[in-house]
Amino acid sequence: MEFRIEKAIESDYQLFADIIQTVWRGMDNKDWYFADDSDYTYHMLTSGEGLGYKAVETETGAVAGVFLAVMPGLSDENMGRDAGLPEEELPKVAHMDTAAVLPQYRGHQLQYRLMQAAEADLRALGFRYLMGTIHPDNIYSMNNGLKQGYRIIGEKIKHGGKRRAILIKELV
Repeated sequence: MEFRIEKAIESDYQLFADIIQTVWRGMDNKDWYFADDSDYTYHMLTSGEGLGYKAVETETGAVAGVFLAVMPGLSDENMGRDAGLPEEELPKVAHMDTAAVLPQYRGHQLQYRLMQAAEADLRALGFRYLMGTIHPDNIYSMNNGLKQGYRIIGEKIKHGGKRRAILIKELV
């Protein structure tokens, strides 16, 4: 199979939520993943606070996976605070927020490719720090992040009581 990465448009919000929910429902360990709903994906794709990307199978046009990057600004949720960044650096933080690849399309490095597309755009927009959270036992996502140059800076309770490793990558 061949795939192309496309930027999401506002009307993709329900598609994003549906894929995210489908992936979550299929997981054996649901604590590993925080499943965004359509209200969240709508807000991220329409507010200017998020960037969305989708992996599209070129032959059929089927969307195989999605990714959301979030620009938290100075909000309390900005993980730059977890990293101890000074206040003036917080606007340069983007969250590599949500990746979801449907089971039948796994094994094609789509999470990696989606994240790389987001990283390129965020770099062009002047972001310096990319951050994310991953359940410490989720070796698949953890290995993907580490392979892309993220490093673990600690562990915290996030997303309503879920244990998460906090990762950061500094763009230079």
